[in-house]
Amino acid sequence: MCAVWSDQRKYEIWLEIEMLACEAMARLGQIPEADARAIRERARFSIPEILEIEKRTNHDVIAFLENVAASVGPEARWMHQGLTSSDVLDTTLAVQMAASCDLLVAGVDEVRAAAAEQARAHKLTPMMGRSHGIHAEPVTFGLKMALMHDEFGRVRERLIQMRERVAVGKLSGAVGTRAHLDPRVEEEVCRSLGLRPAVLSTQIVQRDRHAEFVTVLALAASSVDRWATEFRHLQRTEVCEVEEFFAKGQKGSSAMPHKRNPITGERLSGLARVIRGYAVTAMENVALWHERDISHSSAERIILPDGCILLDYMLTLLAKLVRGLQVHPENMRANMDKSRGLFASQAVLLKLTEKGLERQAAYEAVQRAALKTWDGGGTFLDNLAAEPAIREALTTAELQDACGLERHFRHVDKVFRDLGLES
Repeated sequence: MCAVWSDQRKYEIWLEIEMLACEAMARLGQIPEADARAIRERARFSIPEILEIEKRTNHDVIAFLENVAASVGPEARWMHQGLTSSDVLDTTLAVQMAASCDLLVAGVDEVRAAAAEQARAHKLTPMMGRSHGIHAEPVTFGLKMALMHDEFGRVRERLIQMRERVAVGKLSGAVGTRAHLDPRVEEEVCRSLGLRPAVLSTQIVQRDRHAEFVTVLALAASSVDRWATEFRHLQRTEVCEVEEFFAKGQKGSSAMPHKRNPITGERLSGLARVIRGYAVTAMENVALWHERDISHSSAERIILPDGCILLDYMLTLLAKLVRGLQVHPENMRANMDKSRGLFASQAVLLKLTEKGLERQAAYEAVQRAALKTWDGGGTFLDNLAAEPAIREALTTAELQDACGLERHFRHVDKVFRDLGLES
């Protein structure tokens, strides 16, 4: 990803655009074919020399063109013919953003593969599901990881769709009217670069595309953050259901030798905040003066390469975190037991209404038993059996069945089939 956004790659694309434009003009009979060939054969650039020229010109594209012209000779007069700087800059950005989407999709695929491995391994590993951080009803760790696999499927879809929308270039001149360049040149250059020409542009490709691109990066980063936060919570000492891999020789604290901290998840959560901030900047870049100003340019030099590089790094780090997760099924079961069977409250409530009890009366009976259990007065099953209305409505076997785990996992196979995660 760093190579995609390097100065070397940027200038390579700039040069390719200029050469392709000359070759297209030559094919259309607008410049001599021999001159276009000479440009292709001789054109070179030197980054140190470009930067030195830019100190004088205070204009990066002019500095680049001066440097290349020195290697080409007189034929360089045809370079940048009818173009403006943003023709080169924005078309280059389109190539870089499209390439970035391809790399990010590959990173997402690694995350999904890691999640799928854990999902299959723990398909029926029971653990407590939580809402508001409080015990709710049982899930399996496999379902949790299947959910992660599914979420990053949507991340993948967005990146693929986004690639199509950002793969748009322009060679339409100073205000987008193509006054000084045949539209066929624009079409040929964009096609050669794997892009579509913008149907209409100003001096720039409109920045709603770039804002959407960065917003998709921010959404992906937020999904990374969501799962980093999940694993951080599950690693808390009081929970300890999963832990990040802790390598031999690794240290957790300069002061406390016992510490094993969720540092990877914390790093991912912090970096997600950076990319979400870039989305705000990208949206601010949409509103420019008339046919263009350059208030967007300085910000994009930071947010586009940094956003892509950061997310690429985050996806790699998340895949590694998921593959290395230390899963503790025994702690999952111990945590489930802490609420002494309260997770069965809804199953008992539904069983009572099926037996003919009015819902509110059934709810109140189950809640009374639950509150006794909350307060430390025995198991939920015992407290349910002590409620007259429940005892009259349900046999011991029915009550025990309602308090079992099996009902919570009866559709796991279907979910795995629907997600294509069968072992």
